Amino acid sequence: MPNRLAHETSPYLLQHADNPVDWWPWSAEAFEEARRTGKPVLLSVGYSSCHWCHVMAHESFEDRATAEYLNEHFVSVKVDREERPDVDAVYMEAVQAATGQGGWPMTVFLTPEGEPFYFGTYFPPTPRQGSPSFRQVLEGVRAAWTDRRDEVAEVAGKIVKDLAGREISYGDSQAPGEEQLAAALLGLTRGYDPQRGGFGGAPKFPPSMVVEFLLRHHARTGAEGALQMAQDTCERMARGGIYDQLGGGFARYSVDRDWVVPHFEKMLYDNALLCRVYAHLWRSTGSELARRVALETADFMVRELRTNEGGFASALDADSDDGSGRHVEGAYYAWTPRQLTAVLGAEDGELAAQYFGVTEEGTFEHGSSVLQLPQQEGVFDAEKVESVKRRLLDARSERPAPGRDDKVVAAWNGLAIAALAETGAYFDRPDLVEAAVGAADLLVRLHLDEQARLARTSKDGQVGANAGVLEDYADVAEGFLALASVTGEGVWLEFAGFLLDHVLARFADPDSGALYDTAVDAERLIRRPQDPTDNATPSGWSAAAGALLSYAAQTGAQPHRAAAEKALGVVKALGPRVPRFIGWGLAVAEALLDGPREIAIVGPALDDEATRALHRTALLGAAPGAVVALGVPESDEFPLLADRPLVGGAPTAYVCRNFTCDAPTTDIDRLRTALSS
Repeated sequence: MPNRLAHETSPYLLQHADNPVDWWPWSAEAFEEARRTGKPVLLSVGYSSCHWCHVMAHESFEDRATAEYLNEHFVSVKVDREERPDVDAVYMEAVQAATGQGGWPMTVFLTPEGEPFYFGTYFPPTPRQGSPSFRQVLEGVRAAWTDRRDEVAEVAGKIVKDLAGREISYGDSQAPGEEQLAAALLGLTRGYDPQRGGFGGAPKFPPSMVVEFLLRHHARTGAEGALQMAQDTCERMARGGIYDQLGGGFARYSVDRDWVVPHFEKMLYDNALLCRVYAHLWRSTGSELARRVALETADFMVRELRTNEGGFASALDADSDDGSGRHVEGAYYAWTPRQLTAVLGAEDGELAAQYFGVTEEGTFEHGSSVLQLPQQEGVFDAEKVESVKRRLLDARSERPAPGRDDKVVAAWNGLAIAALAETGAYFDRPDLVEAAVGAADLLVRLHLDEQARLARTSKDGQVGANAGVLEDYADVAEGFLALASVTGEGVWLEFAGFLLDHVLARFADPDSGALYDTAVDAERLIRRPQDPTDNATPSGWSAAAGALLSYAAQTGAQPHRAAAEKALGVVKALGPRVPRFIGWGLAVAEALLDGPREIAIVGPALDDEATRALHRTALLGAAPGAVVALGVPESDEFPLLADRPLVGGAPTAYVCRNFTCDAPTTDIDRLRTALSS
């Protein structure tokens, strides 16, 4: 019989709707039930494409004896971290503070007041490698709750008090300058892996936001070392198993230092960020590999993640049916030499094995290999390789596909809109720009209410109940601003302004300029979450700083620029110390140091060939954070177009920065020079 999760819209919660555990969704009613019955709360947090979440669900939450024990002694609450990033952030901070590590599934025991007192992540069904079994944990917590309630309450109170005291020093509200950005670059150089690209050891995550900083730093200063790190990292990832060599798109991370074996889930946010980075790398270098990867990743998002409503789904699962009814991680993507030969025949099978690094020993499990492009001698026939890839992709499509999490997350769709709009503009792919417009339309139509308040999620055309958090407002504004620059449609600038007004009014500390992840009128948790570090995605804090800065450049709005500069104070504090975890903040700081530049393109008509050529040249300028306005003379679509006449009746470009403007030009080469100086 289904439990209370059967009425939820989250695919992750619905995965648990048939568990024998009497799950509650996160709600006031769940904690009221805990108070009424005098039971502690088990909080279990995960997400739909999380491999170990599936493992723990199968081992423990689908087990009837475990479920009966939970139902008798606990109020069990299940949370989708992607729907409620605020709940996840607050309790993850507690887990990391108590244990020194964190991850998902996250398992936390709470008092009926929501105060945490015992923590963990995955617990096995039997004791393993020094870790107690889940049943042992449950029995231990129950005994402590029953026999030592006062001690538990004291521990919980102390944890909450300690969390409240864990305020970060946010610097002095002054944006970083040359000195701090140079120190950040030095720190990245020290942590760089020159043999393999990327930073740090295993597991290795794609450093998309750090690469964006490196590209912008190179564009502003000419630092060749920054460009080299960006190029080499992007090439190693694109040649590795973390990149889907057949279908495009990136997996979440690599379990090894060499990018060979991925953790196979494919997230919208990773692919949006990386699509944009590879497009920007091509813009800086003309790299054919960067062009191919940007377009293949864009095509992957549109082909496999676009929903019927025009938005983009959150993720594809890591696991899929291996053909025998068992759900196995990576089953959809891995190949043996025998499987290649079965699809391609002996000769082409041997060629594919050599080209993609598939061996008898295998690079993954059970003698299978993840396809990659190892560095090797010899020349391969390009047409033959394309034929092989096409046939393998067709054969793979016959395999049971990984599950898709169909919920549309506002923030991640904002990232996808920016990536698709720019990639479509750079490579003359209007279909990609149209896909970006479709997602933006969905967000406006479904996620925005009459006050321009943003809902975090929707699914199947139904808006979710959870309020947007800072990253939603900031990333959607970023997407709309990119769309405005690409399309010349000022309505997207207007919508970005509505969202950023909420950031200033409801998420910013009016005194310090610090930003909170939840609005001042949001549900009260044990503390108000506030994390400025960039991890898998730009933090709401960094993303807001970037969107505020771009909006101010487009409109001249001083409150927005002042707020961006204040918000970047945290980058001044953290950039030199932990540059890997403030990459987007550093990229925004580069834009601030460069101006950012304001480019107005005025033409007799938007579809005029010469106007389009000037506009594309403006978009292809690598100046950090540059904004572009496109329109006809006297247009009121963009403030930057005011008092910008044609010169000699010809399409004209105006470039300004820091309250100073270059002479207007009708010449593409002069515009290109102005944007690269």
